[in-house]
Amino acid sequence: MSDTIEAKDWALLHDSVIRLERLAEIRQKLGFIIWTMLFTSLLPGAKELVQFLDDNNKKYLFLTNASSCTPRELQNKFAILGIQVSQDHFITSGQATAYFLESQMPEGGTVYVIGEPGLCWALYEKGFYMNDHNPDYVVLGETANYNFEKITKAVQLVQQDAKLIATNLDVATMDSDGNSVPSTGVFAACIEMVTRTKAFSCGKPSALIMRYAQRQLGLSRSQTCIIGDRMETDIAAGISSEISSILVLSGVSGMNDLNQFAYRPYIILDGVFEIPNNDTINKVSDEELEEAERRASLL
Repeated sequence: MSDTIEAKDWALLHDSVIRLERLAEIRQKLGFIIWTMLFTSLLPGAKELVQFLDDNNKKYLFLTNASSCTPRELQNKFAILGIQVSQDHFITSGQATAYFLESQMPEGGTVYVIGEPGLCWALYEKGFYMNDHNPDYVVLGETANYNFEKITKAVQLVQQDAKLIATNLDVATMDSDGNSVPSTGVFAACIEMVTRTKAFSCGKPSALIMRYAQRQLGLSRSQTCIIGDRMETDIAAGISSEISSILVLSGVSGMNDLNQFAYRPYIILDGVFEIPNNDTINKVSDEELEEAERRASLL
């Protein structure tokens, strides 16, 4: 055991009693929230996990902090990887941002957007239209098209009382070659420093995107779990939402990173391939789902 890994953290990965009990509990959850970064390439067990969820009548959603794609585009990307799911299995930070703005201005409004078509689509869907003169909001998403002119424009609009919104505050993301590149949070910080305002973010680890996901699933927190590979976002989102969180070590965070954080996942797995099994006890009936949804609606 590494000196940098505490015994209680090691137990979440290797203690057979704890693992068996908690993994069995996770398999019997009714709803699963899965960060899509786990599926950008076909990781071991990815297909099998989706098949397990479908075979056992589970409800599940793929969440992404990216806002560049529409659910239809994500559906197509998954199909290329060999995973067939419908559009309603996806929610993006762009959609979460649009849901939030709708809650603030149900009648719709205007926005100045620096982002990709997926973000613009989500905003249009909720009645928000482009305006680069006097918008209600300046909305930032990830894009390779940030430049001095656009950032200056955003600064000026915020100084004229437009509210600053960021789909997420991630400072870095990965390009197609696996290299780290600046993300939305970096550009939001530039505008924050100049305007002396604070961007409001709807993406992970905000509890907002988790609430929207729960609402879409129609299940309570106790019946839901979240699977992710980043302690500072995926697992933090689960902790802040009081949803059982599963850290998989097939992505960003490793065992040696856990000491940096004041919180812990519910269980640590080597990968999503550990979740599927053939035990019929994990099967959920339509009647059980309907009753769970009815009870959740009363909360």
